[in-house]
Amino acid sequence: MLAVIETGGKQYRVKNGQMIKVEKVAAEKGETIDIDRVLMVSDDDNTVIGKPFVEGAKVRAKVLDTYKDRKVLVFRKKPRKGFKSLRGHRQLVSKLLIEDIVYGG
Repeated sequence: MLAVIETGGKQYRVKNGQMIKVEKVAAEKGETIDIDRVLMVSDDDNTVIGKPFVEGAKVRAKVLDTYKDRKVLVFRKKPRKGFKSLRGHRQLVSKLLIEDIVYGG
């Protein structure tokens, strides 16, 4: 079974048993969360597309870890002005294990 979910303003294509890295979710390590913002559900025979979300569908995921991602450097420069700026940013991310895709339709 396959689903497309939305979390953190981004869309992810997920399957059972898959690990994904998303923006930080408000859950502790080891907790199970339900993601109900499911945009599409598909199995071998049937595909259901939501408008915007599929009614009665949810994805059950387990939070494996929450940590800071690798550093992204942002460099700005204005030519002939002597202006240079270098900044770094580390985003908080959560690693999720997709346990089950539930759809009753």
